[in-house]
Amino acid sequence: MKDPATLALLKRIVCLLWSVELWLRRVLGFRRRWRFWELVGDCNGCGSCCVEPSIHVGWATWNLAVARWLFLAWQQRVNGFELQGQDEESHDLLFRCTHYDPVSKRCDSYASRPSMCRRYPKVLLDQAWPELFDACSYRVRPRRHARMRASIDATSLSPEAKAELRRKLRLD
Repeated sequence: MKDPATLALLKRIVCLLWSVELWLRRVLGFRRRWRFWELVGDCNGCGSCCVEPSIHVGWATWNLAVARWLFLAWQQRVNGFELQGQDEESHDLLFRCTHYDPVSKRCDSYASRPSMCRRYPKVLLDQAWPELFDACSYRVRPRRHARMRASIDATSLSPEAKAELRRKLRLD
């Protein structure tokens, strides 16, 4: 279901406003804290991120009926996300994207896709331990991975323990 012209225009305006806000924050010095993780690799077009997008919502959206209704209405009407479920523990809402074609693994509204789709997987780098999909060719690793690897190699651990530690810390 391709976006009608008015909806595509609305999505582009929202994306432009979001970009301007981000630029202003950077110019005025409201930068995000330093990120521990860096992203390596390129998109292989697997579509895993499009099959079942999830959005973490704040307290107000989770607990206040009006805020939740407005959020879900926006996601359904503007972004084309249909609610499929929710994770009570993490306050994540799970959706199905109506724009994604699982056969061709393409988005029929790619030019006007939401910012969460546009910024995936970069949006995950602010998390404490980002988890990517198994089929995804992107990988995350610590920014100072060379220093961490050198520190591990300098320890008196056995070679097997060093290899295990590097694997668990995503250094290889």
